Amino acid sequence: MSQLRPLALLATLLLAALMARAGDLAVGDLAPDFTLPASDGKTYTLSDFRGRQAVVVAWFPKAYTSGCTVECKSLAEKGHLIRAYDVSYFMASVDPLADNIGFAEATGADFPLLSDPGKDTAAAYNVLMPALGVAKRHTFYIGEDGRILKIDTDIRPATSAEDMAATLGELGVRKR
Repeated sequence: MSQLRPLALLATLLLAALMARAGDLAVGDLAPDFTLPASDGKTYTLSDFRGRQAVVVAWFPKAYTSGCTVECKSLAEKGHLIRAYDVSYFMASVDPLADNIGFAEATGADFPLLSDPGKDTAAAYNVLMPALGVAKRHTFYIGEDGRILKIDTDIRPATSAEDMAATLGELGVRKR
């Protein structure tokens, strides 16, 4: 029995470390910078927006899956609600760029889908689910100063555009 105590302590410490890692990013933190290719043929660097415009990055698990398709279509069909604000918005996944290009075309996305197949940016944002190899469905609202304004973990794919626009208003992001 006495040998189990060190194992239990080790397991507790490991669990605490994992939970602390999952909560590393918080409102007010500087958002991790990234440079990622997008479905529109451009490459985007988060720090390029600093001092100019707010940014929203909506992480999604996998192109062509049902919930992700519904979310992408919501943002495409009702993107005008988001574009009422002075913001650049993206969906992002760990899918290869070719998959995100096809997915953007299939859903009519008129905004860029970022591709992070190396999974470094997903890991930096603490959205990577290592066991599944995909990102969690989390949306990051980043202010003009590059700081995280909100981390939304309760995403409703069907109303993503409306919810995103409402959140931008609540956060006081300026209108165009």
